[in-house]
Amino acid sequence: MAEYRELVSAFWRIGIHSFGGPAAQIAVMHRELVEDRGWLGEAQFLSSLSFCMLLPGPEAMQLATYCGWRLKGWRGGLIGGGLFVAPGAAVMAVLALAYLAWGALPLVDSMFLGIQAAVVAIVLQALVRLGQKALGTPARWIIAGLSFLGIFVFSLPFPLIVAGAALYGALAAPYSAAPGGAAPPPPARARLLPVLAVWGGLWAAPVLLARAMGWEFLAAIALFFSKLAVVTFGGAYAVLAYMAQALVAEHGWITAAQMMDGLGLAETTPGPLILVTQFAAMVAGGNAGGWGLALAAGAMALWVTFVPCFLWIFAGAPYVERIAAQPRLSGALRAVTAAVCGVILNLSVWFALHVFFAEQAPIAFGPVTLMLPEPGSIRLLAVALAFFAGFLMLRAKQAIGPVLAISAAAAAIPDLLT
Repeated sequence: MAEYRELVSAFWRIGIHSFGGPAAQIAVMHRELVEDRGWLGEAQFLSSLSFCMLLPGPEAMQLATYCGWRLKGWRGGLIGGGLFVAPGAAVMAVLALAYLAWGALPLVDSMFLGIQAAVVAIVLQALVRLGQKALGTPARWIIAGLSFLGIFVFSLPFPLIVAGAALYGALAAPYSAAPGGAAPPPPARARLLPVLAVWGGLWAAPVLLARAMGWEFLAAIALFFSKLAVVTFGGAYAVLAYMAQALVAEHGWITAAQMMDGLGLAETTPGPLILVTQFAAMVAGGNAGGWGLALAAGAMALWVTFVPCFLWIFAGAPYVERIAAQPRLSGALRAVTAAVCGVILNLSVWFALHVFFAEQAPIAFGPVTLMLPEPGSIRLLAVALAFFAGFLMLRAKQAIGPVLAISAAAAAIPDLLT
């Protein structure tokens, strides 16, 4: 069994090497915890991953928390989840402050256009990879298509799409008993209630404090990102469309370009991609009240994004074997994953419209209003860079970090030559 010092060392290594999205991060964890140290067996690791995929929130961070819990209880869970997030959060705070200070310079704007173009290709690549795994039946293709139409054409809320897909998947799944007999009995309820009370209280505390102190902006940040923490099924890409729509169109806290810049920076930092919430909150705070509010908003977003992850894990970890034996939960997860493909397609279209065209205009079709591009405002450089980034990733097999750097440098060349 691992000692605490060894646990800290292992999860620190995982945290600083967790680049490249959840698939790469899970692979790093597998190598460190299963292959190199032998702390977990293959079956244990895979069952842990399946459980974390059922939960809202970043599955890689929750997997780190759960693995720590299996090794050293709740203290191990805090070490695993905390060290998975901390390095990336520190880097993102520095990048967000630098962005607020220098993001308006013409050369920097050009470099971020290159990053944004690469992000379009990155999201499309993520969609292709997920679709290959998730859309194995005609029913799942239909779910993905309806999800895309629901959010792109009819602007249905993302939580409603997730709930509808989960309900269909649960009802359509055939009921069968757990392999080898009935599911194991649930743990004593007495263990669950204190966990819910403690972590639910920690989650709510800064929200209530902001309300009590009259910090309306921070309270609004806390409530929005708390809601986001509940509906973040399918990873960060799935919820980004909902998040961008709310932050840009509804609240007006940040611009579409700032949202995409944040995703590009999150792709280059260690830790979960959902750290884009920290960037978005810091930029929103900086826009509203300067660096002090930016730091406070970023801290608030981090708290209400990741404290719920500890709540889900510490409350649900004793139930993993029982949950794994429920076929209807598996059916719901498969349907939600298919719906996520449609949501990510919407995100890809949304990003492409804002990167490839400088202007968009609303077009009404009866009760439906779509934002369509102005053809004359096309940015040919952005289109070319997106195709170039896609080539680098798919054909040249380049990692995301170098692709983002190359795209940013290429976009800056016209400014450097003038």
